[in-house]
Amino acid sequence: MADIYIYDAVRTPRGRGKAGKGALSGVHPQELLAQALNHMAERKKLDKSLVEDVVIGCVTQVSEQGACVARNAVLAAGWPQEVTGTTVNRFCGSGTQAVNFAAMGIGSGMQDCVIAGGVESMSRVPMGSDCEGQLDGKNMLLRKKITMVPQGISADLIATLEGFSRHDVDQFALASQQKAAKAIAEDRFKNSLFMVVDSDGNPLTDKDEHPRAETTLESLGELGAAFEKFGAMKVGPKGETFDDFALKAYPQAGSIHHVHTAGNSSGIVDGACVVLLGSKEFGEKAGLKPRAKIRSAATAGAEPVIMLTAPAPASQRALDKAGMSVGDIDLWEINEAFATVPLQTMRALNISPERVNVNGGAIALGHPLGATGAILINTALDELERSGKGTALTTLCIGGGMGIATIIERV
Repeated sequence: MADIYIYDAVRTPRGRGKAGKGALSGVHPQELLAQALNHMAERKKLDKSLVEDVVIGCVTQVSEQGACVARNAVLAAGWPQEVTGTTVNRFCGSGTQAVNFAAMGIGSGMQDCVIAGGVESMSRVPMGSDCEGQLDGKNMLLRKKITMVPQGISADLIATLEGFSRHDVDQFALASQQKAAKAIAEDRFKNSLFMVVDSDGNPLTDKDEHPRAETTLESLGELGAAFEKFGAMKVGPKGETFDDFALKAYPQAGSIHHVHTAGNSSGIVDGACVVLLGSKEFGEKAGLKPRAKIRSAATAGAEPVIMLTAPAPASQRALDKAGMSVGDIDLWEINEAFATVPLQTMRALNISPERVNVNGGAIALGHPLGATGAILINTALDELERSGKGTALTTLCIGGGMGIATIIERV
C-alpha cells in the first residue's frame, strides 16, 4: 500500500443548531461546504484540477442535504466541472468514513488526490428527517428480530451496566467544557477555523457557538434526565416501552438508570470540515508538504440495542492493523455523543484520561453529525503539531451498533 498523506484540514466554526438562532443557520449546507472547499484551495494555493474526487459525509440526506450534497457543493464553489463528488452515510461516523474511503483510493494507487470531509446543517435539516427517527427504516420484519431503542436510552443502558453514576457523567461533561474553554482561550483551534460569510460576503462567525464556559457541576445537576420519558413511552404491540425492549436484551441491568441530560450529551450544531489527502507524488506535483500520514483505519460492529460500545473494538482493530498498542497512541479523540461513550471506551481499552479529548469534545463543542468525524481528525492533527506529539487515534460510536477508527501519525 502506498503512503497516504494528509496535506491540510480546515473547518467552519460549529454554529448553534437552531433555525434563526445560530450564526450559520442562514447558510445553505451546500454553500457551507463550498466555503470550506474554497478556503482550503485558497490557503494551499491548490490547483483544483488535481483533485480527483470530493467524498463527503452527511447523515440526514434529504431536502437541502439531498441530491448529493458533495457534487452540488463542488459546483456551488465554482470548481472545475471535472471534479466529481460523492456523499457517504455511516451515521455519526460519516465524516471519518469519507476520509477513510479517500485514504483507500490513495493507498491503493487508484487516486492521487482526494478531498474528504463532512457537512451537517442541523438547524436547516433536523436530525431524523430522513427516517422519522426510526433507525430501522420502519422495517417491521427487522423490528421483530431486533428492536432498536433511541440512542439516549442505549447510553443510559451502558451507564447502568457499567455503573457510571449521574455524578460520573456530569463530571466528565464539566471537564469537556473546561478543556474546550482553555483551548479557545489559547487559540488552539485558530489554525483550522475560518470566517464563514453570508451570500453578500458579510462575516457571520469564526467562533464555535456551543461551548458554555460558565458551566458548573451544580448547573449540570439541575438538568433533568433527557431520555426518561422516552424510556417510558409505550411503543410495542403489547404496550412495551423502550426501556422494556432494552431490558429484554439486557435483563441483568434490572432497570435503566437515566443519567444523561442535555448537559452531558453532545450539542446540536451546524458545521463542515474538509481534509486534503494525497499521495507523495501529488504533493511533489502540487508543491505541498504533508502534515501527517494515515497509518490505519477500521470499523467494527456491536450489539445494536446497546448500540454505542463499538469504538473500543474498532480502535483495537485499527491498532492491530497498524501493529500498535494502546500505549503507542499519544492523543485520543473519542466522540462525546454521550458522556458514557468515552468513559466506556477508556475503561474497555485502559486508556489514560489525560490523553483523551484534551481540547474538549462534542459535549462542549457540538456534534454536526456528518462532519464530526472529519473534525476529530482535523483537531487531532492540529493538537499533534501544537504539542509536538506523534500519533493520534480518532473514534466514534455509530447508530445501529457500529464503531469507526482512524490512526494518524505526524510527519
